[in-house]
Amino acid sequence: MAKELAFALINPYTISKSRTGGVIGRFIARTGLELVAARVFGPSQELAEKYAELLRNDREIHDDIRSILADYVLRQYGPDPKTGKPRRVMMLLFEGEDAVSRLERVTGNIRYTTASADTIRDTYGDLILDESGKVGYFEPAVLIAPDREAVGPALKLWAEYSEKDGGLIEGAIDLPAKGEVQKTLVLIKPDNFQFPSARPGNIIDLFSGSGLRIIGAKVYRMSVAEAQDFYGPVRVALREKLKGMVAERAAAALSAEFGFSIPEDSQKKLGDVMGPLYGDDQFFQIIKFMTGCWLPDCNEEEAAKCGKHRSLALVYAGVDAVNKIRNILGPTDPGKAQPGQVRREFGQDIMVNAAHASDSPENAQREMKIVKVEKDDIKTWVRKYYP
Repeated sequence: MAKELAFALINPYTISKSRTGGVIGRFIARTGLELVAARVFGPSQELAEKYAELLRNDREIHDDIRSILADYVLRQYGPDPKTGKPRRVMMLLFEGEDAVSRLERVTGNIRYTTASADTIRDTYGDLILDESGKVGYFEPAVLIAPDREAVGPALKLWAEYSEKDGGLIEGAIDLPAKGEVQKTLVLIKPDNFQFPSARPGNIIDLFSGSGLRIIGAKVYRMSVAEAQDFYGPVRVALREKLKGMVAERAAAALSAEFGFSIPEDSQKKLGDVMGPLYGDDQFFQIIKFMTGCWLPDCNEEEAAKCGKHRSLALVYAGVDAVNKIRNILGPTDPGKAQPGQVRREFGQDIMVNAAHASDSPENAQREMKIVKVEKDDIKTWVRKYYP
């Protein structure tokens, strides 16, 4: 069976209630599909109206539901009518065999029920009817294409507006108006994407305890060249920091091999020579973990290509964002992290430690310039399937 491209839109209310992680975790784990792209939109009124019209004219959607969905998009997707500020919508693209049907099964139907929570809409959505059977409240949690024929037109529409309406939605209506709003970068690392699991969503769910807002998202395949820039300061630190440890271990190994003690001044020289070499090797290991490529084997052309490993880049915004995220992340060594911190829950060692987060506002700016979360990947994927 050929691969398909399917999409899901996480609605503004779902995002504002910090249910994003739960939704993403369920989509990945329960569909078994590959998350290939993600982008935050602040839909313009024009995009909201065109998408509503697309839904209103889709005869595959039941008549009653069709008008409810279209009215919902007009009411909830466009900018706030009082302030003109955009609302946040997150688009997720999934690739795989039978992707559209798999996504539909996990999303669930729009229905009035409290009998189960088998689907995303059963858990996070609401359809409340009054005594006469009329809709009193409606929140579908996410929107998807109702069938394969509807995927192409919807994706082409959103791709058309992806650059203009998507990226970093810094002026969103639910961002704090007072206080110094910081931005910080989070990378959910490749160890969480080795197979389809709820881990990426669970990590996002932990970060939701910060009270911050996700204003940007991107499925990111870090190139070797980008990794060198991103982790450049780490390389400098490793070359210096590891000298003492390398000196002790090298001296102990030589003493055991040759049967005499290594003088202290000679140990220092061993550290000066071997420390930077070992530091470089550790740096190369980090690069390989993040990109899937061994740096010494890459020429300049290969280093510039997208890496083999996948991460999810997220930009959080809010007051004191850097410290709030770092406190939830925990220390580099998962063994030193506290219960409930991301690295304690999901990390293995100081390299395979689940996630990265900027350690200062200045580093956040530097790292975001490298990752380019605002860059549009939606068009590329849509054109691949719908040229």
